[in-house]
Amino acid sequence: MARVGYIRISTAEQNTARQETALEGCSPVFCDVCSGKDRNRPELQKMLTYVRTGDTVIVESFSRLARSTTDLLEIVAFLRQKGVEVVSLKENFDTTTPAGRLMLTMFAALAEFERETILERQREGIRAAKKEDAERIANGLAPVKYRGRVPVRVDPEQFKKEYGAWKAGKQTATATMKKLNLSATTFYRRVKEYEKKKGGN
Repeated sequence: MARVGYIRISTAEQNTARQETALEGCSPVFCDVCSGKDRNRPELQKMLTYVRTGDTVIVESFSRLARSTTDLLEIVAFLRQKGVEVVSLKENFDTTTPAGRLMLTMFAALAEFERETILERQREGIRAAKKEDAERIANGLAPVKYRGRVPVRVDPEQFKKEYGAWKAGKQTATATMKKLNLSATTFYRRVKEYEKKKGGN
């Protein structure tokens, strides 16, 4: 059972010394030099592939691991699916403790609230656009605002291939999503649909 460290700095000019000191005793330690907005950080992907059941990932703070609540939850969920716990020293967060799991639940609730807020704003925008287009049509003008949502098209054979690689542990969920050009929500929905269909065959 290894204590695996993860360090991230945004630019080469920044110093990793503070994070290295905080993660003293961890081995190995993976270090990325890039923005936290990029989910496909090379060392992060290596770390996600490297860890095994019983390991613990240690970070100096949540901001080193992810820049959004959604990304953080998805990374932590992926690690816990592998039987790997997560500790953030700055926030005193540890998924092995009841307090840490409670904090994780609170993060999930906040992320859900954020998503619902965004969706409501989108719905309000669509309603306003439809209303404006209806008024244009009533006045003999062509609609210009609302064109509807263009569905993401994924080749079934490509999905089957990438799904198989993900399930076999050959690539991370994040890498699979990128290859299929799908958001996390759409990816997991399609996984559920695919597994349901496969189970029914």
